[in-house]
Amino acid sequence: MLIIISPAKTLDYQSPLATDKFTQPQLLDQSQALIKICRTLTPSQIASLMGISDKLATLNTVRFNEWHPEFTLENARQAILAFKGDLYSGLQAIDFTDADFGFAQSHLRILSGLYGLLRPLDLMQPYRLEMGTKLTNPRGKDLYAFWRYSLNEQLNQALEQQGDDVLINLASDEYFKAVDTKKLTGKLIKPVFLDEKSGKYKVISFYAKKARGLMSRFIIQNRLSKVEQLLDFDLQGYRFDPLLSLENQLVFKRPEHRSLATISNTLDLFGNYSRRHVT
Repeated sequence: MLIIISPAKTLDYQSPLATDKFTQPQLLDQSQALIKICRTLTPSQIASLMGISDKLATLNTVRFNEWHPEFTLENARQAILAFKGDLYSGLQAIDFTDADFGFAQSHLRILSGLYGLLRPLDLMQPYRLEMGTKLTNPRGKDLYAFWRYSLNEQLNQALEQQGDDVLINLASDEYFKAVDTKKLTGKLIKPVFLDEKSGKYKVISFYAKKARGLMSRFIIQNRLSKVEQLLDFDLQGYRFDPLLSLENQLVFKRPEHRSLATISNTLDLFGNYSRRHVT
């Protein structure tokens, strides 16, 4: 079983590391090719291309210029610990054991606009380059064209190593569009998380993102290996709904009162979150 998730815009390069183990990204030569393109852009061009403020554009101009492919714990950190945001607040890798990190390294992959596909312990230097960015490159007009072949190759290799050829898609639609599903060798399973709002169940972005992290954590910490084991997922009030589910789409629902309780707990745990992290 292989899990695939999205990265996050918010990064943390300040908190203490939960592990000193690390690996190097497998597609660094291609990352370097993108860096060379990004270095030709002015801050104003970056702001326009990415739809970000002048301040963030200047920061990322500096990041592109300072980026170099010799990654160490002094200038980079493990991807699973560098990304912060709703999904990663659910994943909570900060309290993983060595065994958890080991399982995640084999069974979890993170899509990235700059690095293509990251294993959890792969080091990465800070960046901002979303997969949907229309950055013209030798392979096409955007990053989807740039990464598609390499992503499929890497995912199929990882699926072959798993032995069961099952890919659990917990990534956002924006990022998963980079994968050519027709060329995947494995069976694709997409969990969907519905929360009740005013008596109706629907996908609520904040909750859905966190739920993807929670399910990733559930798979990792319970060492799941079969799709049917996902049906037992029950963290923070979610329950499997067999009536709404399909063979390749598993639906989990949560009543509104459980959602409100989750907000309260999240505020207690992460009340100082924004002050501790850097975008």
